[in-house]
Amino acid sequence: MLALLNQEKPLLLAVVMAMLAWPLEHWLLGQGHGIALIAGFVLVGAIVCASMRVAQHAERLAEIVGDPYGTMILTLSAVMVEVVILAIMMSNEASATLVRDTIYSAVMLDINGILGLAALMGGLKHGEQSYNDDSARTYSVMIMTAMGVSMVVPEFIPQQHWRLYSVFTIGAMVVLYTLFLRMQVGPHSYFFSYSYPQKKRREPAGTPEPVNKMQSIAILVFGVVIIGLLAEVMSTTLDYGLEASGAPPVLTAIVVATISAAPEILTALRAALANRMQSVVNIALGASLSTVILTVPLMEAMALYTGQPFQMAMTPVQTVMIAITLIVSAINLNDGETNAIEGMTHFVLFATFIMLAFMGL
Repeated sequence: MLALLNQEKPLLLAVVMAMLAWPLEHWLLGQGHGIALIAGFVLVGAIVCASMRVAQHAERLAEIVGDPYGTMILTLSAVMVEVVILAIMMSNEASATLVRDTIYSAVMLDINGILGLAALMGGLKHGEQSYNDDSARTYSVMIMTAMGVSMVVPEFIPQQHWRLYSVFTIGAMVVLYTLFLRMQVGPHSYFFSYSYPQKKRREPAGTPEPVNKMQSIAILVFGVVIIGLLAEVMSTTLDYGLEASGAPPVLTAIVVATISAAPEILTALRAALANRMQSVVNIALGASLSTVILTVPLMEAMALYTGQPFQMAMTPVQTVMIAITLIVSAINLNDGETNAIEGMTHFVLFATFIMLAFMGL
């Protein structure tokens, strides 16, 4: 028991923060914008700690089932964290563009940030890194379709028809994801895997520690609950703190996207440095697709339930950045190998995204 508690220190820290934050929420808001902002970012750190443990237990489950099921578990756990935070923040009357900006930020972070940095670091260490190009093409075309239907076309939908188009969007995303799952775990599962050459390596001394599946599942669910409790207080303190800071509204969306992507960043970088680029492609592009194709219908359903539509249509700048990203991704991920130059092109696009965000664009 003590070993388990010692292992779960980050999650226990998040529990302690949740126990302190709930009774102190109104007091923190009464101390002014500065204290509220500091408290908000402290709670963001606590949420990251909890999400790291959620991701690590998801990774343990993923190791049991292997790819492509393993990657699916990892990406779904990250999306689950993101949806919980978004749902709570939107229930607190957050910005109508928060969902759109979060999905946009997540895609830019996953494709340009995670994939770009991983390909850059892996390329500098290993040169060209191989992967299954079928997976990259499948992910790319589905991301483009999902974002086009849910975040570009809404710009041309009259306000009086938003409910009808929301219902259509939910149905389209469900159909797309159902087909994707069938491909990923069914007859086309080989699209998302790659046979790495076997390397001689020294086996660790002793037998590996067995994975307790039920324990990992229980801690994963418990971690998501704690994240939800922390997000409730974080959303109010962070929003109140940012009011007087002059920070662009998209900063909140970037924070939410970063929280859900933080564990994936570490996993992808480890995979790239270990010369396992297929895992990087599955994580980066799979997370982007899951973010769009799962977050959109859930949040659209919430909008229909509350009767308050979200602003899902991207701005012209966002549309251009997504278009450039997907075009560059389609060109770079078309030959089954990545290198440092390709990684740098994506990372420059990520730096551009951050610059535009701080300019309020």
